[in-house]
Amino acid sequence: MKQYPISRDGWMYLAILAGLTALAYWVWPWLIILPGILFLFVLFFFRNPERQVPIDELTLVSPADGVVMDVERVYEDQFFNGESIRVRIFLSVFNVHVNRSPMAGEVVFRAYRPGKMIPAFKSHASELNEKNFVGIENSHLKILVTQVTGFIARRIVCWVDRGDVMTKGERFGLIKFGSCTEIFVPTNVEIMVKQGDKVRGGLTIVGKVSVE
Repeated sequence: MKQYPISRDGWMYLAILAGLTALAYWVWPWLIILPGILFLFVLFFFRNPERQVPIDELTLVSPADGVVMDVERVYEDQFFNGESIRVRIFLSVFNVHVNRSPMAGEVVFRAYRPGKMIPAFKSHASELNEKNFVGIENSHLKILVTQVTGFIARRIVCWVDRGDVMTKGERFGLIKFGSCTEIFVPTNVEIMVKQGDKVRGGLTIVGKVSVE
């Protein structure tokens, strides 16, 4: 999919707000303040920057911009069906919300689960909220990335499906207006981030793969 500086998923909102801003100006110039501010916010929210992705095939990059909420060993029952390490990343409305593939590989698993929309920073949001699962595999390992909605987020967007091949750092979707993104990796992956760290999608190294 061709990429633009502003994600295509934001174009409709921008067009509506541009129309409201023009209408407000026609009615009374001072009325443009609110729709004008909303237009600038949506423009900022759907920004889609280019990133210089590290090419080392034995490192995993962050799937999202945000703050690491926790790093835990968990039982993952959708893709691994066993123990894995989960890194949870909280995305505020001020973060870039485009999700990126942590590694090059083939999409071998896709699933969607409807759910609630409690705040994404809550510890139980992962278990209860609407969620999209993307499993990726290459010659070294398999990983799972999940997109989780939040209190403000109302729609998960995913542009890939089973059989698609992605490059490292490739954009594969986004979550509209605040969310959480998780990456599940095998227990032999060395995690390079900790709780409270700020990460950037496609840039920050979150793990190193052991090939021994």
